[in-house]
Amino acid sequence: MPRLVHGRGARRALACYLSAGGLRKKPRVPPLSDVQILIEDDHYGGRVAVAKAAGGGGAGLVDGGARAGGAAGAPEARPQTVTPPAAWRAPELTVVIPTLNERESVPVLAARLDEVLKGVAWEAIFVDDDSADATIDVIRGLSEASPHIRGIRRVHRRGLAGASLEGMLASSAQFVAVMDGDLQHDEQCLTDMLRILRAGKADVVVGSRYLDGPGDSGLSRTRHFGSRLATRLAKSILHSELSDPMSGFFMIRREAVEKVAPALSHQGFKILLDILASSPTPLRVSEVPYEFRERLHGESKLDAAVVVEYLGLIVAKLSRDLISIRFLMFGTVGASGIVVNLAVLALLLDRNIAFSAAQTAAMLTAMTSNYTLNNLLTYRDRRRRGWRFFTGLVMFAVLCSVGVVAGVGVSTFIYVGEPWWIAGLAGAAVGTLWNYITNTMITWRIH
Repeated sequence: MPRLVHGRGARRALACYLSAGGLRKKPRVPPLSDVQILIEDDHYGGRVAVAKAAGGGGAGLVDGGARAGGAAGAPEARPQTVTPPAAWRAPELTVVIPTLNERESVPVLAARLDEVLKGVAWEAIFVDDDSADATIDVIRGLSEASPHIRGIRRVHRRGLAGASLEGMLASSAQFVAVMDGDLQHDEQCLTDMLRILRAGKADVVVGSRYLDGPGDSGLSRTRHFGSRLATRLAKSILHSELSDPMSGFFMIRREAVEKVAPALSHQGFKILLDILASSPTPLRVSEVPYEFRERLHGESKLDAAVVVEYLGLIVAKLSRDLISIRFLMFGTVGASGIVVNLAVLALLLDRNIAFSAAQTAAMLTAMTSNYTLNNLLTYRDRRRRGWRFFTGLVMFAVLCSVGVVAGVGVSTFIYVGEPWWIAGLAGAAVGTLWNYITNTMITWRIH
């Protein structure tokens, strides 16, 4: 009977097999037909591993890292497979938890999930956006002690929607839930959500702050007003009576996420709204009430950039995704550059500086302003830092200069037979498209 392999034995099983049978100096990796290796992670029942050779090398079964091998020339044995113990179950539910500087909250939430989900085959995937407080180290420590905890560290990427999507796509469970890592969402609702999905009554179950009256007491007065306004805008897109489309707490069938994933934005703050608005077929939605708690640890992921991204998402969905969030933000920043240009030009002319010199200074100032704002907002998930900020500014200036030449050329050509404003708009459109496409591909390309 093969024995279960625990600890480091699972990782050493293959190495021990290669060193068995006198192959210590130059171990030859046998073809797949000659060896069968089974390594299971330690979810729901312990790590197991077995290596079995066909012909002269012997079989190696390892326990705790010890080596055991058959003698050379031993009779060929049929490959063996270790059957996972009865306690092992593939996860039925994955709870995805985006984190940012929440090392104090993670252990508390993990303990609460373990208590609430007893009897459920579950796992929690914490998706950390490279927190400065080393949250990922706490997550890894928990994963070493618990088979239910997994962690994903994202570098050079930020955003709640992107983190949630990566976590959901990393799951193989039938159902996936998304909740915050700051303890403001009520984990007790997970069992009710799971029960509804198991019964086939819905495709998505949303935790609502407003189903039984105001339930967002954990928000400040300003955020309460903003949340209500954003909810009204979201309802106008979904044409739904969903009480809380801005909720960040929900559970969904994974197959529904898989279908809609290519159409989702990695930017933004509210992935539920994006899922519901982008789904090719209407999703059946149910709601469960919960009380939004006050934040105990960590920091809010909501900032000015997120607000802009949310407004961009609204426009993108109203235009049926013809206008992307990033392009809309790029255009908005460009419009702000016109204001900066005119303001600086007026200021310098008022100081009796020659027009050509004043206009040059104004254009350089506007270009620097546009680059800085795009780096902070439009491409926040690809933000250039340190010396790369300055090299990016040079690339941005060069590419935008080409855009100016292209725009002037097109507008001059059109001006021959069309009104001046049509020629001007055409030139601006060509320049904007050139600047957006080339800077996305070059200045802020994905590494």
